[in-house]
Amino acid sequence: MLNLAILLEDSAREVPERTAIVCGETRMSYAQLNAATNQVAHGLIQAGIQKGDTVALSCQDVPSFVIAYYGILKAGAAVMPLNILLKTREIVYHLTDGDAKAYFCQEGTPDLPIGQLGYTAFQEVESCQHFFLMTNEPDEPDEPDAPSSIPGATTLGMLMRDQPTTFEAVATSPDDTAVILYTSGTTGKPKGAELTHLNMLLNARLSDTIYPRADHDVHLITLPLFHSFGQTVQMNAGIYNRATLVLLPRFSPDAALHLMDEENISIFAGVPTMYWAMLNYPGADKYDLQKIARNLRVTISGGAAMPVEVMRTFNEKFNVKILEGYGLSETSPIAVFNRLDREARPGSIGFPVWGVEVRLVDADDQDVGTGEVGEIAIRGHNVMKGYYKRPDATAEAMRHGWFHTGDIGRRDEDGYLYIVDRVKDMIIRGGFNVYPREIEEVLMTHPAVSLAAVIGVSHDRHGEEVKAFVIVKDGATITEVELVAWSKQNMADYKYPRLIEFRTELPMTATGKVLKSELRS
Repeated sequence: MLNLAILLEDSAREVPERTAIVCGETRMSYAQLNAATNQVAHGLIQAGIQKGDTVALSCQDVPSFVIAYYGILKAGAAVMPLNILLKTREIVYHLTDGDAKAYFCQEGTPDLPIGQLGYTAFQEVESCQHFFLMTNEPDEPDEPDAPSSIPGATTLGMLMRDQPTTFEAVATSPDDTAVILYTSGTTGKPKGAELTHLNMLLNARLSDTIYPRADHDVHLITLPLFHSFGQTVQMNAGIYNRATLVLLPRFSPDAALHLMDEENISIFAGVPTMYWAMLNYPGADKYDLQKIARNLRVTISGGAAMPVEVMRTFNEKFNVKILEGYGLSETSPIAVFNRLDREARPGSIGFPVWGVEVRLVDADDQDVGTGEVGEIAIRGHNVMKGYYKRPDATAEAMRHGWFHTGDIGRRDEDGYLYIVDRVKDMIIRGGFNVYPREIEEVLMTHPAVSLAAVIGVSHDRHGEEVKAFVIVKDGATITEVELVAWSKQNMADYKYPRLIEFRTELPMTATGKVLKSELRS
């Protein structure tokens, strides 16, 4: 018997009165949170959800996400979190492909009508039998008698109405699927990575080996919980560590700094663009930055490569060491991480975490030497059991017992690992391999450059040409000719960008990654 929900049950038993969740004016203790998840589990069992069923979940970072997530697990079902930006056609695909039997969906707003899009999709999928609507209010949990904004839809409050607040979690095995996380589908239709209870539980507990456990940490969670980074590294790890989770449904540098100041945040995790946004926020000085710096004991970066210049500047401003790590949905997600007890090296993602092995291999799956680049391959307790209903894709990714990531890395003489780039992002200019991340790192050392994204564009003579999209720092001025000339002085002839396009902003995913696919189109 092993159920991921034991993380919550253990903390609720040990620190029942401690605040588990803060969201707006709402504060829920561990006892209240656990009781609410028990009511959801009872409601799902009554609705006919059985062990091994899949239940989808579309929700922002509000208490209802956490309540539904652990309630689904306790009922013995697998949680299938969905990106809140999906459109109806895409939701239909996920509900169908994942064989969802029920669907929890947040109400949303006119600008983000999650509920209406989700309900329309639900009606098109015959196999999905139940739709549960969650309100937008960061409440604990929905009022049972509150009317549904979608006629005919059952609300979360209705599901929980009159249900007991105690529940014995359904006995699941370590190898049973706990979560199905869909990949972004950059190389085809999205695939569901099946992550087991053991995958997810051990990954949440890796926090013990990355930074020392405190008596009472306070996390600021603004990473989307539907994504593996926020879900494991903060929600599951935070609840395992009996921390208080401060939820911010939508990131802005102002809101993040406000909560860091007001809630005495000790742990923050984000993608590099979040750190960049806070560093460049002109209103930052209205907050007590010294107090924020004193309280922050751990900051974590992942989801994309952290530009060395952003890391250096943030470290200087807040006097805190950013721990950069690496992982994928298929690895639960943590595979490689820096640690507080080891020297940080600029640009390095650190070392394989406890129980995980990492190889760098060439096109023939042979190990490459120190300092040489190769594809990152991973083996360990964190690797998924496979892609849902896709044995061929699973076999291709899991060659020779190792998960092949599609990412290119290198290892230095002391064992530190570095991400070079994605295989698919590599530019081949005139027969030479050009790695966009390397070009971005150099560009961001220019005093006028705030952020850069590099792609390859078609070229008749060279096959591909290097193009950079650049955001200029406030108050700085630079021309395309000047930046190209500077780049030529600082990079090899085959590397430097001949094409520069200045932008005021770059397209980003819901998780804060730069959307290079949109830049290419």
